[in-house]
Amino acid sequence: MPTPIRRSHVAIVLVRPRFSENIGAAARAMHNMGFDRLIVVDPENYQPERARALATHEAADILAAATFTTTLPEALADFQYVAGTTARVGRQRRVIPSPSALAERLTALSANNQVAVVFGPEDRGLTNTDLRQCHGLLNIPTAGFSSINLGQAVMLVCYELHRTTIAPSVPRPPRLASRHELDGMYDALKDLLVRIDYIKPDNPDYWINKIRHFGTRMRLRAREVSIIRGICRQCDWYAGKCYQDGRRAARKQKATPPEKNS
Repeated sequence: MPTPIRRSHVAIVLVRPRFSENIGAAARAMHNMGFDRLIVVDPENYQPERARALATHEAADILAAATFTTTLPEALADFQYVAGTTARVGRQRRVIPSPSALAERLTALSANNQVAVVFGPEDRGLTNTDLRQCHGLLNIPTAGFSSINLGQAVMLVCYELHRTTIAPSVPRPPRLASRHELDGMYDALKDLLVRIDYIKPDNPDYWINKIRHFGTRMRLRAREVSIIRGICRQCDWYAGKCYQDGRRAARKQKATPPEKNS
């Protein structure tokens, strides 16, 4: 498993956000993914009640504990690594191509360093002066329109950072059918297919071997073999029932005298 992110060493920094609601949405996204360090730089007309409405009760503590600064250098003074988000990907920019790639980079760095992920204002993004404060630049790839809502962008990044803390699930290996179980299934299939005249009785193994090759490629499980044998038994029972019902109907018809014409 990769090294998980050290959450306490990660901060989300919002630079000059224009809408209080987006600050609240960012706090909620952070709470969803287990992060709680929020720094807000020079917000425009910040209204705490509007931010709390989007943060909901669950993320209210993140807003209450958020740090507010007037400049980005002041906000980043204690951080050893800073990643800034940008939609501009010129040749001169060394851009981290996705949030997942950023997560890979930050997992090791966060062990012994304070790291910050910086998001710019909704309308213009980070300025060139802001970007010079960053060690790496993150681009969130989109299908076309490159502008992403601030709260959504924070969620995408926090989600990828959170994923590093999730242990990969190891699937439980299935119990494959034993040779004895497989041979019993093939014998049942051969008997049934001969009885319904799907394969000829003079050389049934020729056709059953084709079915064996198919079963080998499928790596049949014990439960699957049991189901196939159950189907064979049910078909055998139903065929026998139909045969007996037909015989009884024939005997009844034979025993019933024909009606006389008046």
